[in-house]
Amino acid sequence: MITVILPVLDEAAAIPGVLTALPDGYEPLVVDNDSSDGSAELAAGLGARVVTEPRRGFGAACFTGLVSAETDIVCFMDCDGSLDPRELPRVTDPVASGSHRLMLGARDADPGAWPVHARVANRVLAGMVRRRTGLRLTDIGPMRAARRQALLDLGLRDRRFGWPLEMVLRAAEQGWSIGEVAVTYREREGRSKVTGTVRGTIRTARDMTKAMR
Repeated sequence: MITVILPVLDEAAAIPGVLTALPDGYEPLVVDNDSSDGSAELAAGLGARVVTEPRRGFGAACFTGLVSAETDIVCFMDCDGSLDPRELPRVTDPVASGSHRLMLGARDADPGAWPVHARVANRVLAGMVRRRTGLRLTDIGPMRAARRQALLDLGLRDRRFGWPLEMVLRAAEQGWSIGEVAVTYREREGRSKVTGTVRGTIRTARDMTKAMR
């Protein structure tokens, strides 16, 4: 069994589709980050295990999920309907086989699914990571997988949007084998709190730039 950690902030519209599309052998762990639309109750009613993290922050929700998970391998995936859960084995299989310690899903975006300002910001950050680490990454990766204890041992500190980048940087510093595979990226359900606005993208880029330092 593999735990899929799903950080959630007001994603009631997308939750049913995400949960029903999970492949066999993947169990959802929904981390409710102080939603006001009944996301937690909906997910629990659909059979998902739900934990709460009242402190707002993407990294805070991810870390709570990581601590709460009980399986050897864990995945992180946005729960907004933009990613296809059926593609999870593409990022988990290399971890399970031992060929990579951290796998990232690089977004292969449908037309219009990824706003230009967010795509440009991600490209800049990926370039910074390549120059700093030598890794040939094209995306910071909203779908990713690794072994739970190894991630805990990294000692990740960021609790905001710098969490994904800090994970990659710390793993690279410790000599992890890090891989990337293309995953489908489609238009999300509802409006993004991160990349749907220029302000959200700037906030995310600021957090990730802080993580780079």
